[in-house]
Amino acid sequence: MDTTLNTNAIAFIGLCNEYCLTVEHARETELGEFIGAMLRLLPRLYIAASDLRTDMPGDEEGYIDSALDEDYYDAVRRNMETLIGSDDIYLEVFEEDMKYSDTPVSASISESLADIFQVLYNFISTIRDATDETVKVALNSVKEDFRSYWSATLCNVLRALNRLEMMQE
Repeated sequence: MDTTLNTNAIAFIGLCNEYCLTVEHARETELGEFIGAMLRLLPRLYIAASDLRTDMPGDEEGYIDSALDEDYYDAVRRNMETLIGSDDIYLEVFEEDMKYSDTPVSASISESLADIFQVLYNFISTIRDATDETVKVALNSVKEDFRSYWSATLCNVLRALNRLEMMQE
């Protein structure tokens, strides 16, 4: 079986790494620089994740172990929350509970970005020094996770970040 990764898979891995590094270094950047980086990375991640083709034979399902501990997740989230400040909260209009609620449902930019970070950090940790076969199984898993939940999170936080970017101009 051919175990080489296709170009899109390699590009996706690179984007995941770049996203994780950007999030991890958020406290060292200016707000405008951070927002700009997220607005460039998130659409590219969406496209690359949507286009993932892992060419796995059969229905092999993978599972990505959690490598990110809660303290590190919280630290990363808090750093972004501090950077974004009072603009961290946005109204979530696509929340399932919204149709039954008379009050707005809010979400946090920093928490949404940290949730995506968690998925991608775990993915990168899984594939570091792994065989091509393990990488392909992890790619299948991250693609399924993308379809199940983090694609919606990405789209929603992108809208909120876009609003912040336009307010700065």
